[in-house]
Amino acid sequence: MAVMLYDMLREITLYTPPWGILTGVRPAKLMTKLIASHGEEKAVDYFKNELKVSEDKTGLALMVSKNETPIIEGSAPDSYSLYVSVPFCPTRCSYCSFISHSNESAKKLIPEYVEKLCDEIVETAKIAKDLNIRLESVYIGGGTPTVLTASQLKKVTDALSANFDLSAIREYTIEAGRPDSIDSDKLDVIRNCGCTRISINPQTFSDSVLREIGRNHTSAETLEAFAMAREKGFDNINMDLIAGLPTDTLESFEKTLDTAIKENPENITVHTLALKRSSTIVTEGKKTNSATLTSDMLRLVQTKLTDAGYEPYYMYRQSKSLGNLENVGWAKKGYEGLYNIYMMEECHTILSVGAGAVIKLKAPRGSEIERIYNYKYPYEYIGNFQEILNRKQYIPEFYSKFSV
Repeated sequence: MAVMLYDMLREITLYTPPWGILTGVRPAKLMTKLIASHGEEKAVDYFKNELKVSEDKTGLALMVSKNETPIIEGSAPDSYSLYVSVPFCPTRCSYCSFISHSNESAKKLIPEYVEKLCDEIVETAKIAKDLNIRLESVYIGGGTPTVLTASQLKKVTDALSANFDLSAIREYTIEAGRPDSIDSDKLDVIRNCGCTRISINPQTFSDSVLREIGRNHTSAETLEAFAMAREKGFDNINMDLIAGLPTDTLESFEKTLDTAIKENPENITVHTLALKRSSTIVTEGKKTNSATLTSDMLRLVQTKLTDAGYEPYYMYRQSKSLGNLENVGWAKKGYEGLYNIYMMEECHTILSVGAGAVIKLKAPRGSEIERIYNYKYPYEYIGNFQEILNRKQYIPEFYSKFSV
């Protein structure tokens, strides 16, 4: 009956959703599971004929599955990743619903937040050491971690180096997402702490679209920040782009893509605009692009990035995305963002620290997953810090149920 209703609505609206009736967050994970149990041909057939997924999206899910499978298989049962949350930004973008605070309103909280964050790093490292689990990747995200001063950022990275064994990590990422938060001193701190991968995120290279979404920087400043990072020796840089932003056109989006490709970052992650309930795009009723236009943008992405030598390596879908479309990470061969795969495909434990952080505990040799949540807002995090430490005591209890 559900399929019949889908077919009727498709005929009435003259619109065919590219992902058919598939509603899951992780299409590639489903593709991988189907291939393992039924083989590639039957998996592809199931996507196309049972789930009504288009040829294009079925092929995308298959490519992601093939690219991420070797990385997933290389994650040992005793491995884990660490996420560090810095939930502050210079300003709040109009599409944002993350638990982040603009630097203007929350600046007074940052010094105490950094102190508590370092304390939580110490306690989390003790637990990991007692469990004898191996750290495989570190990801410092937010928000925008580079809203911290160089000395504050160094305090956090020093705490990580002093307390965690970083000798076996395969990837260390720090988001330097907003070009208006990057300077030479901060890049020196990031370079010297052992970071192997950074993000410099334009979202768009159209200045008019940047103004529309509330970003207080220009596309030229993004290019300057990127050039500065290259001069400092960073050889693994990600750029985030968003398809479907208000006032963006197919022509201006194509220019954004062409500009990003010309800069030749090792990773380009393309998100579909998601209309989150608390974002100002929604609360102020701003006009958004159509699902059809956004779908056209993503077709451009697949053509141009493939031609430029990028391959899709991870993918997920969000609720309320335009056209129920996808977010995809594209990378040059050998530059796949490991943490993104570990987190999205749930192949090992993610220990997390900071406001809004979620610990995701995965059974070392099984599929069982449990979560531990930190308080969302920085003031809650600071005010309830002891409770956060108390919650972490469940981590050893979880692992005691399994043989690591």
